[in-house]
Amino acid sequence: MSREDILASLMAQAREEGAGLVSLRAIVEEASALATDRALERLGLGDPGAEGDLVELRELLQAWRDAKTSAWKAFVDWAIRGVLALLLVGIAVRLGVWKLL
Repeated sequence: MSREDILASLMAQAREEGAGLVSLRAIVEEASALATDRALERLGLGDPGAEGDLVELRELLQAWRDAKTSAWKAFVDWAIRGVLALLLVGIAVRLGVWKLL
């Protein structure tokens, strides 16, 4: 029995017997599940392999974040080394090391 059939059955039962709290909760639960299934289908995530696709996408996103962090760290490291090298050259010029060579 499909979700649509279950929901239709619950709606008919609620119409015939009156909508009790249990019936209303069941209707809401089935309607929510049906809406979720439809939304996933529209997004192209309704097939059995979708979970694996999402896992791969999360891994890819994490790898991108790691690469971005690593690139920034490398840039900062390079910039600090450059500044320190310029500082050492400045100190050498200030002390007159060029005259000794």
